[in-house]
Amino acid sequence: MEKQELIAKINEVLADEFEVEVSEITPEANIKKTLQLDSLSLVDMVALIEETFGVSIKGAEVASIQTFGALYDFVHERM
Repeated sequence: MEKQELIAKINEVLADEFEVEVSEITPEANIKKTLQLDSLSLVDMVALIEETFGVSIKGAEVASIQTFGALYDFVHERM
């Protein structure tokens, strides 16, 4: 999957699941603030990304992924 396709799919999946506009999801945006995630919904987001894209995200890695740009890079590198 090309990176632009991957970005579009991640944005679509997250916007649908967390009921935000796709336009709010930008590479610089903070994931937790944009999606209004608490610790439980953060776990849901990680599970959704893992299941949808077949990647594994460890706890320490979750903490280092603050923006959507970092998430795109992380998933792209592991696919």
